Amino acid sequence: MRDRLNELHQANVLRAIDYQFCLFIAGQETQACTDFIAGWAALVSYELGKGNVCVDLAAIDPAALFDLPSDQSVALASVLKPEVACEKLKEAVTVSDGTQPTPLVMQGSRLYLNRYWQAEQTVAQEIQRRCLPVAVGGECHSLLDELFTPDIRLLKKLFSTWSDQERVDKVRDFFDVMEDGETDIPAIVEALSANKHADEILSFIDQSDCLNWQKVAAATSLSYGFSVISGGPGTGKTTTVAKLLAALISGSTKYKTPEIKLVAPTGKAANRLTESIGRAVEALPVSAEVKAKIPVQASTIHRLLGAIPNRVEFRHHQGNRLHLDILVVDEASMVDLPLMARMLSALPEHARVLLLGDRDQLASVEAGAVLGDICQSAAGNYSQQRAELLSQMTGFQIASTTEATPVNDSVCLLQKSFRFHAQSGIGQLAGAINAGSINHVSTVLRRGYKDINHHELDNDTYLSAISQAADGYTAYLKILNGVSTKTLSEAENESDTEAKSAQMALKAFSACRVLCALADGPFGVVGLNRAIEDLLAKRRLISPGDEMFYPGRPVMVMQNDHGLGLYNGDIGVVVEQSDDDGERLLRVAFEMADGSIRFLLPSRLPEHQTAYAMTVHKSQGSEFAHTILVLPPTPTPVMTRELVYTGVTRAKERLDIFTTRSSMKRAVERKTQRFSGLAALLAG
Repeated sequence: MRDRLNELHQANVLRAIDYQFCLFIAGQETQACTDFIAGWAALVSYELGKGNVCVDLAAIDPAALFDLPSDQSVALASVLKPEVACEKLKEAVTVSDGTQPTPLVMQGSRLYLNRYWQAEQTVAQEIQRRCLPVAVGGECHSLLDELFTPDIRLLKKLFSTWSDQERVDKVRDFFDVMEDGETDIPAIVEALSANKHADEILSFIDQSDCLNWQKVAAATSLSYGFSVISGGPGTGKTTTVAKLLAALISGSTKYKTPEIKLVAPTGKAANRLTESIGRAVEALPVSAEVKAKIPVQASTIHRLLGAIPNRVEFRHHQGNRLHLDILVVDEASMVDLPLMARMLSALPEHARVLLLGDRDQLASVEAGAVLGDICQSAAGNYSQQRAELLSQMTGFQIASTTEATPVNDSVCLLQKSFRFHAQSGIGQLAGAINAGSINHVSTVLRRGYKDINHHELDNDTYLSAISQAADGYTAYLKILNGVSTKTLSEAENESDTEAKSAQMALKAFSACRVLCALADGPFGVVGLNRAIEDLLAKRRLISPGDEMFYPGRPVMVMQNDHGLGLYNGDIGVVVEQSDDDGERLLRVAFEMADGSIRFLLPSRLPEHQTAYAMTVHKSQGSEFAHTILVLPPTPTPVMTRELVYTGVTRAKERLDIFTTRSSMKRAVERKTQRFSGLAALLAG
């Protein structure tokens, strides 16, 4: 067995860490089944590299071990014997049920590395401990009504743009009136046509006929110690959170305003949360005093916990807890299991937690799919007691079920997209991909929506994708080419023309983006970057020459640098400036979280790469007016339903997909399944 594992290591099937771990386990065992146990240790480590927290022995496919061809896998399975592995592993010195400090832990039919078993236990315990009702005062009900009262001024503006045929359906949708409700929609339409007062229009609405999931989500979080708000792009997660925080602050005593922290897993996501929460707070129908108390500055989880350079530990942990009352975590789908465990265990006992994210997006790069596991059995139904409370708080009729768990009671799924309307091809395509229906996907792509185009990938269409990208990037390069000559001291002033031009260029660059599934090859980041760069050079928009840095080069930071305020995923562009002696120098311009522009020497940048194209993984948390999605013509393991869905939903206005129908079919049918025991633990 060890010889076979060595062959897999030499063939780059097993990583060095997988192979060394199995040798370590073999060295600890003294029984005749040493090779047998070493083989399972290698498999657990290998699966961890794919994002699986454990190996479920009861679900093992003997024809797919180590993702080998079926004949090789079956040969290995004849030695590993999955059918008797559960019993034989219990006899191993290096395996326990978790009560002993062993490298491997067996729970039921699941085999874990000890560290990940502990992390899973911690996350489950911390969530279940916080899944308890929180007392809410009667004023919370009226606060929710005030915050979620439909804006009649906006309705009147929209009403004037709708045709007579559209008005009934549009008004119903605006007020979230259910189809079987008895609210008199024609009367509302007539009142709007006559430009009646807002109070008269609202008098026709019966709240029991409506169901605004944003309001339900706010009520869920107000009344529970742990909560999750999940929804796709444009469903209003940030708007909901801003209103929720306003309600929490308004409902608190004047002597004690809750300490609220906003975090996200990456610097880019934290910056986006800062921007979006700032806009949402500004639009709230509350006093300036309440607005001033709502935090709008987000940080990374690592910064909140106090990352220690060159160490795994954080300054804040179970023995040195954070000082906060409410923690809001955005883009929670990107948070891996160990980080979630560290974050939750560092919270004070009384702290409330709110996770935001899209459960259908790609899971974290590292092991685990925590948000997906939490939301796995949530379907918008609550226990009877919980449904009654939410109905009282919102005025809506909330469905209940006898099968809801305390964790189910903590989850609210936002279902209405404000970005993608019924005639949006992007929204329709995203829904079809999520449903896993390739027939529906094909129908949407053939329907002729104005905002989506599918291009069957071949040599000609590949060149077309490169040309589209060059067209999309022309605007920001023209802005940069018109940047005025200023000295560095002048450029430090944000009101300076040069800084404003750099800011305009960064905004123009973010309007278009090429996304792909792979890092290498002609259909990956490296090949696409090179092809786009060559075409831009031919069009004389850039002059790369032999230099790594040249004016107009977009760069993506690949490593956090807290000292510079740059984080993994941040994007800047190279610009030319003059020093105080008039010599032309290159600087990289970044827009910081507060909207200011910072110019840095290229030599000061942390690890980075050219960013004309980026992977779908790196695009999470971003959105672009025009997205060009290039997927390989033949299926690869990374091509999954979640990846395609995430890539598609990065587009706000226009989407061009370049791939073959067969590759799209395989990807949509292949749903990511990460093995873990978290969902089972949370189900109780």
